[in-house]
Amino acid sequence: MMEYIYLDDGATTRVDQRVKKEMNKFLTEKYGNPSSPHRKGKEAREEVKSARKETANLINAYRDEIIFTSGGTESDNLAIKGAMRENEGNHLITTKIEHPAVYDTCKFLEENGYEVTYLEVDENGFVDVGKFESAIREETVLASIMYANNEIGTVEPIEKLGEVAHDNDVIFHTDAVQAVGKVPIDVKNENIDLLSLSGHKFHGPKGIGALYVSSKVNIQPMIHGGGHENGLRSGTENVPGIVGLKKACEIAKNEMKDDSKRMKKYRDKLIDGILANTKKSYLNGPKDENRLPNNANFTFEGIDGDALVLQLDSKGIAGSTGSACSTTEVKPSRVLLSLGLDENEAFSSLRLTLSKFTTEEEIEEAIETVPEVVSNLRAMNDL
Repeated sequence: MMEYIYLDDGATTRVDQRVKKEMNKFLTEKYGNPSSPHRKGKEAREEVKSARKETANLINAYRDEIIFTSGGTESDNLAIKGAMRENEGNHLITTKIEHPAVYDTCKFLEENGYEVTYLEVDENGFVDVGKFESAIREETVLASIMYANNEIGTVEPIEKLGEVAHDNDVIFHTDAVQAVGKVPIDVKNENIDLLSLSGHKFHGPKGIGALYVSSKVNIQPMIHGGGHENGLRSGTENVPGIVGLKKACEIAKNEMKDDSKRMKKYRDKLIDGILANTKKSYLNGPKDENRLPNNANFTFEGIDGDALVLQLDSKGIAGSTGSACSTTEVKPSRVLLSLGLDENEAFSSLRLTLSKFTTEEEIEEAIETVPEVVSNLRAMNDL
């Protein structure tokens, strides 16, 4: 029996030991406040400056275009609310498959007098560039379209969408939380004005993220105070977290190509193995280069996704379901419904996501275990 197999890296990833090592120095030794004028403060200040440069390098931005935040959700909120409040116009465009950090932010703005267009996607989760262009109005300020979907792994045609946005003087934001560190991103060549990222999605620590803000774009802050982060995000900097993000970015820059190639190989083996050994099973999203290298999302007819996740956990495998739970109700995945699945199919989903630490032996164990658990659950349903 293998040790516990973690295949929920779309939710969070293990911190790389090299990241942890760098962070420890700034927890116990170099613990100064970057705003302090003394030696300890300068030491921390220089490290934050260096981290800003390394984070920018990963996405081909300039150092001063990086604003450190608490993570992807804050970055999304700052980008969308900040752009809409600063610029003239009351209309924004997004999609029906965005992460709640974007989708719920747009809903909030809609409830407060802004107009929002929610674009449909096709059966694989892709946004149609022509339909996006048709949705743009004279009063459109911003378009927010995710780089890669968190549930089904679809990588959107960001460069083309950004080009259309720029041709129409629309600010273009992308939630790239799932994509950064897994696929190469170039904000300049891909026509991106605002980009959100989060450290814990690519082996950095939780509680730290960043927002890329193009020097050509103006947004308003949400948090006011001491004027930190170019006045866009006040509050004493989370130096250990920033150092961890810096190291995660350095590692990703140097190792992403090989890591992603290996993850894609294992992802394809996982998809092929599960589909071949499980009756009435389907892959959600595309199976080609336009899918994140670490993402596999399945529907198993006649299976409750939550029950499947619990049974897999008891067998030593971590996965997740497409269902979104709250304290009052369980809803089918909005993403899967947008692909054309019905509610029963959406409730029957399983997402398995890999990391650079995932081994081929773990994939083989999952290929053996998932069909067995699905078969057992179906037998119980029949009884």
